[in-house]
Amino acid sequence: MTANDNLSAQLRPTFDRLRGAWLEQRPTTEQRRDDLSRLKDRLRARKDEMCEAINADFGHRARHETLLGEGGVVLSEIDHTLAKLKRWVRPERRKAGWKLWPAKAEVRFVPLGVVGIISPWNYPVNLALAPLVAAIAAGNHVYLKPSEHTPKTAEFLRSLLAEVFPTSRVAVALGGPELSASFSALPFDHLFFTGSTAVGRKVMAAAAQNLTPVTLELGGKSPAIIGETADLAKAARRVTTGKFFNAGQTCIAPDYVLIHESRRDAFVDLLKQEIATRYPAKRRFDDYTEIVNAGQHERLKRLIADADRRGHRVVPLLDGTQDAPGRPRFLPPTVILDPDRDSAVMGEEIFGPILPVVSYASIDAAIGHVLGHDRPLALYCFTRSEAEIEAMLSRVVAGGVCINDTLYQFGCNDLPFGGVGASGMGHYHGRDGFLTFSKAMPILRKYDPAPSDLVKPPYKGIADWVIRFLSR
Repeated sequence: MTANDNLSAQLRPTFDRLRGAWLEQRPTTEQRRDDLSRLKDRLRARKDEMCEAINADFGHRARHETLLGEGGVVLSEIDHTLAKLKRWVRPERRKAGWKLWPAKAEVRFVPLGVVGIISPWNYPVNLALAPLVAAIAAGNHVYLKPSEHTPKTAEFLRSLLAEVFPTSRVAVALGGPELSASFSALPFDHLFFTGSTAVGRKVMAAAAQNLTPVTLELGGKSPAIIGETADLAKAARRVTTGKFFNAGQTCIAPDYVLIHESRRDAFVDLLKQEIATRYPAKRRFDDYTEIVNAGQHERLKRLIADADRRGHRVVPLLDGTQDAPGRPRFLPPTVILDPDRDSAVMGEEIFGPILPVVSYASIDAAIGHVLGHDRPLALYCFTRSEAEIEAMLSRVVAGGVCINDTLYQFGCNDLPFGGVGASGMGHYHGRDGFLTFSKAMPILRKYDPAPSDLVKPPYKGIADWVIRFLSR
């Protein structure tokens, strides 16, 4: 028996328990609402513990960023779901059409069964619980595999969920990448993965063996295009927020900025001013998040070193001390000016506090740059010109768009969130998450008389006339 077989044997009894319990009794709407209300109460009660666990995993995670980016997002998603769920579960009336008269048509939204969720390390609570909320709302049982890179948070999630759900309704699997491979191969009714594009391909291949439908929330190089009419100070403030929140370890962070060549240097100066204001010397290291592990830290340092070797201008945005005492994975915010297209920093998703600023000669050239790469998870447009906005929206296909700000599209509960192409497939958040984890089951109620009583061989006489009439 191989190691993978052993892992599969460990996971299968839990999966079978979840499936058996779901087949025996699907959660009612009342049960789902009660589950979500209790999850909300327990998460609110244990927010301090959540912050401590995430801080320990990161080495240092700014507490306010954890409260906002983790707890705040999940609690908002639960509130939105509780407010809307009774409406979402109602059958939808559809038109049967006169050719089927007399008949009634409807669509019922029924749960799929057992949903698998593989969550990442960068927002280890948010990106585990937000899809779980949608799956529970839709009436499913859930098997969650948190990231091994944030082990203390994974333990926190297991403890939290055990307080809310019986193990026959929600279970948590802890382990490394080998476990994830076996987890992906379980015969789920839906598999939801958040992570890198490379791993997403492996997850999809494993799920394909069971024809398991997948939602892939991936990443990519999300651009921020700053138009010639944009308020530059406002753009600098909001790009700073989007890029350096969680030290850039955000899938929808602006990966690089495209700006007119005449405004590039002024924009960089404004970025430096913003950073100086946000991270003053007295509390610089309290509010700035560390890189999650040594491997990620070294990878980011290599990106900067590659740019330096190529002779690109590397601009540290944080003046003074560049190293934090006792913070070995501290990486200060850094700008790289006009890197080559084949440089490492332009060839891979950065996922850290490094911001390439790329000059363009015209807005068409900026849009062309974006079109020359994989479709991004997010597109950010800064401009006062409706014509520029429409030029970007009509030509670029992105997972989501935010105009004159960053990140906020993720926080809109009533908007779907998801990628396109290399940045992912499928959606969640709000009703779109409910629909992802539901089967829209069409139902036709047929009453007498029925054409099928007449339309049957031999096809002559009245049968011939009815068929000719219906197929006009």
